[in-house]
Amino acid sequence: MPVDLKADCIADSAGGLTFDLNVPQGTDTTWSAALVLRLRAGADDPGTADGTDGTDGTDGTDDDEVRLPLGPNGPGRLRAVLPSTVALAEGRWHAYADLGDGADPRRLLPGVNDLRSLVDRRPLAGIGRLGVRIPYATKLGNLALRSWLRGPHAEAGDILVAPEGITVTGRLYGASPTAGAHAEARARRAGQGPVAVPLTVDGPDFRFTLPCGELAACWRHGSEPWDLWLCPAAGVPPVRIARLLDDVPEKEQVFSYPALPVPAADRELRIGPYYTLDNDLAVRVTGPAGRE
Repeated sequence: MPVDLKADCIADSAGGLTFDLNVPQGTDTTWSAALVLRLRAGADDPGTADGTDGTDGTDGTDDDEVRLPLGPNGPGRLRAVLPSTVALAEGRWHAYADLGDGADPRRLLPGVNDLRSLVDRRPLAGIGRLGVRIPYATKLGNLALRSWLRGPHAEAGDILVAPEGITVTGRLYGASPTAGAHAEARARRAGQGPVAVPLTVDGPDFRFTLPCGELAACWRHGSEPWDLWLCPAAGVPPVRIARLLDDVPEKEQVFSYPALPVPAADRELRIGPYYTLDNDLAVRVTGPAGRE
């Protein structure tokens, strides 16, 4: 029976990852041995719709498979390196080991992760494109990576929820705010226009307050999400506000914010910020229970 293979991951501050695999001593490898990353199509852990782990073993294409050379790194150890210069498409990537022995690549189990360099990561503000990769364990206990590739990028920082509104601070990478820069809350409900608010900027750092009353006035029924965007300048595409620069792959389960009671006409709504499954920042407006 094949021995389970585990991979320890070490992250560097530039966005690269090193994988150290524990293998039985004497394990033979060939020049073609590789750590294989395969992009998971569709939904994935956590929250996979069918409860599976996406381990169908299908071959990747040039766009959804990356092979990293895997070589000896001491007795019982093999090493592969994912440099920050290798771009990974946004999504979830499953990790496999192909030992070059003719057998199918085997899923890797997570070992010890050293992600200290990702905590409070502060890239240069002028960076053109920001790559983020965070290893994590899937529901079935296998090793996977969550990847983001964005440029420009608006990194969310402190968030304050108060009666006058939701105040967001952050830093913009890859672009410079100019006169007329503003933030927008965009409803996912069709037919609803955005709510725009001005920015206060200090170099790459930004701050804005989204009034809860304006969102409450737009509520129609149920639970209505609004996505937050930053518009740096006229003619520049808007940038999704997200929190990516740390070691937490799933912010929704870790960062929790209060939902404020907000009066609106004959009812009381609840409004509060949250992070989506993609770690994008959003605001949810929820009506009274039973009111649709």
